Amino acid sequence: MNDSNFLSPKEVATKWSETGLSKCKIPVLKMFILAVLAGVYIAFGAELFLLVSSDSTLGFGFTRFISASVFTVGLMLVVVGGAELFTGNNLIVIAVLDKKARWTDLFKSWFVVYIGNFVGSIILALFIFWSGTWGLNNNLVGANVLKVASSKISLSFVQAFFRGVLCNWLVCLAVWLSMASKDIIGKLFAIYFPIMAFVASGFEHSVANMFIIPYGILLKTVPDVIKASGKTLLDFANLNYATLFTKNLIPVTLGNILGGAVFVGVVYWYIYLKK
Repeated sequence: MNDSNFLSPKEVATKWSETGLSKCKIPVLKMFILAVLAGVYIAFGAELFLLVSSDSTLGFGFTRFISASVFTVGLMLVVVGGAELFTGNNLIVIAVLDKKARWTDLFKSWFVVYIGNFVGSIILALFIFWSGTWGLNNNLVGANVLKVASSKISLSFVQAFFRGVLCNWLVCLAVWLSMASKDIIGKLFAIYFPIMAFVASGFEHSVANMFIIPYGILLKTVPDVIKASGKTLLDFANLNYATLFTKNLIPVTLGNILGGAVFVGVVYWYIYLKK
């Protein structure tokens, strides 16, 4: 290893090969709890994004920039605080290709973490719903949640898939860059820019959507929020748990895997570690 305060790309690849193995060795219960925490942390970032983006007076571009900026706190909590996030853990594929871990280890980790992320996301969706903060700004925060959640289940399969690819390409680059830094400030900056870029661009993150769409489904039950949205309950008829999976999570998750595991994990393994 070098004596600077950052690792070279080749050193990051080697570090991820070791990290991937250690992640696979986490006991299942601890892995699940860490995954629940990651679901909660990403949901905190998504909640901030929804709150800030509810203010349309800042102009389209600036609103997207500011709301995308606050979303980055989610991955910061995951990486620095310590948690297991499905999208970032797509990079475990490096350890498998480097013959440190097995494919069965990879799929077990992905399955446990994905379920844990979903549980954590639902927990925070309920907590935020019960907190009533969706009523801020004359219910416009809640109305924005409905708008965003509804837009996510209105995408075509192809749109959702490729937005998922583009999203996790950037997310895994953020995780990759944060691994390169040896200090906290460096890690935070490494996380901020790629995550801000994917959110501002409107790409799709499966774990964030595990919070946003259920949160929107919960808010369908609040008449004042429906009224603030300027629409009727009928307009949100397709916003339900069936479409959460069929119209969003399935294509987005597949896209996330391609963008993260293949375009970052496989590519960098081939460049730096393949013998």
